[in-house]
Amino acid sequence: MKRIAIFASGSGTNAEKIAGYLTDHPEIDVSLILTNNPKAGVIERARRGFGPEQQLHVPVLVFDRRTFYETDRIVQMLQRQEIDLIVLAGFMWLIPETLVKAFPQQIINIHPALLPKFGGKGMYGHFVHEAVVEAGELKSGITIHYVNEHYDEGNIIFQASCALEPFDTPEEVARKVQVLEHRYYPEVVEKIVLNK
Repeated sequence: MKRIAIFASGSGTNAEKIAGYLTDHPEIDVSLILTNNPKAGVIERARRGFGPEQQLHVPVLVFDRRTFYETDRIVQMLQRQEIDLIVLAGFMWLIPETLVKAFPQQIINIHPALLPKFGGKGMYGHFVHEAVVEAGELKSGITIHYVNEHYDEGNIIFQASCALEPFDTPEEVARKVQVLEHRYYPEVVEKIVLNK
């Protein structure tokens, strides 16, 4: 059985879609959800359960900045859990070099734009969609990529795009992009894990 850990900082909609999609999968188990935000919505989603009948309850670990950046506790715990793939689903912190080196080409992220445009430090969530609208882009989308020590610079695995209208607001762009996230991220995660 391949084991996945999901890192999330916010509401957890992508985490929920991935865990729900993989419910009862014969070869993949969503083993752990980790968050740096003790008030993150993903905690309640995990407690409530995922999947069509909300039967999949995934353990959650909440950690702080010092633990993440100044100790090896997270790395050691993931290694003890024999995690095959780390999935970032709205996780806002830069991944430390120790974690990247411990799990080479085993950490993936989804970015709400078509990289290399609109990436880098500070480019997340509504900031991305506002920048896309301000630039007058005719399309946006998602980029799923491997994670390295820099924001949004790892090798691209998959991209999908959506058309934008000149009158689209950042909120409308966000809605269109989220449709792509929920449609494709679970499928791409499955393919990557099965090819490990």
